[in-house]
Amino acid sequence: MIDTPEYRQLRAIMVETQLQDRGITDPRVLEAMRRVPRHEFVAPGDERVAYADRALPIGYGQTISQPYMVALMCQLLDVAPHHKVLEVGGGSGYQAAILAQLAARVISIEIVPELVLRAQGVLSRLGYTNVEVIQGDGTLGYGPEAPYDRIIIAAAAPDIPPPLVEQL
Repeated sequence: MIDTPEYRQLRAIMVETQLQDRGITDPRVLEAMRRVPRHEFVAPGDERVAYADRALPIGYGQTISQPYMVALMCQLLDVAPHHKVLEVGGGSGYQAAILAQLAARVISIEIVPELVLRAQGVLSRLGYTNVEVIQGDGTLGYGPEAPYDRIIIAAAAPDIPPPLVEQL
């Protein structure tokens, strides 16, 4: 897929109307959201609605989060350029790509093997070298890279898993 002027314009509109107009103020998050081509991370056939203000299905009962939620979570995470971030529930790899614009290193854990392969492929094709996508149970965290400066959980969980607290 190619990042066309049309997609760049849709991203700019998304940032202005869905993010800035709703209180996202972190300039680094806004710039990351302007740069990352969300249409590359959606399911085939959904590219035209990639910049809509909603979550989209990516298969296997999973979704790519609404752009506003991604931006809000990243803003609240307050990532510095030197941070190492653990993302639990990597899905399509979109939020990992946003985080890669903000952090020195991102470890993303996804439980669905097919989504791991797809995210690895897209991130690699787009040139992200500071992101590693790992297949596994995110409730266990990822000990080999611990400790983390920030941990973000993009998957549903009834409680904060103790291993994540220990790895922070």
